[in-house]
Amino acid sequence: MRCNHDAVMIGVATLLGDNPRLTVRHVKGKNPIRVIIDSKARTPPNARVLCAPPLRVIIAVTSRAPKERVDKLRQAGAKVIYAGRSQVNLRNLLTRLHQLKIKSILLEGGGTLNWSMISNKLVDNIKITVAPIIIGGSQATTLVDGDGVGKIEHAINLTPVNVTRQGEEIVLTYKVK
Repeated sequence: MRCNHDAVMIGVATLLGDNPRLTVRHVKGKNPIRVIIDSKARTPPNARVLCAPPLRVIIAVTSRAPKERVDKLRQAGAKVIYAGRSQVNLRNLLTRLHQLKIKSILLEGGGTLNWSMISNKLVDNIKITVAPIIIGGSQATTLVDGDGVGKIEHAINLTPVNVTRQGEEIVLTYKVK
């Protein structure tokens, strides 16, 4: 899926927990620009996303991010975008990314970023992969975290679009209403 998008986006918690490369592997295709939502510039300058030049990395921070951390990220090759005061303003960030010719983003966030994007109506489609493994646990990341909705009538409604099988996995595609 990554090679079909201009960019792939994750939050800093996913980066710190998994230290992903966010590159295209196992298939041929162009690597997307990597976008990290990191309000306090906590991304380590030696993170794997920054150690695979010439791939572009954009890190969205807030005005509260320490200047010395921002400088280190720039020295490591990241383009740093300020987008908000205490938390990254996702709508503002998406506008800025669009100005950089980024029109299609694959969101691979954890539950917090996913909920922020979905609840702010910034997601068009959702793909859920069901794999033949069980991870679980009380600390496991879910599809969405955060406040959620208080009443069922405020739920985010989805329309089923497609079901496909990729090897042993089932991919469910929904359009957000």
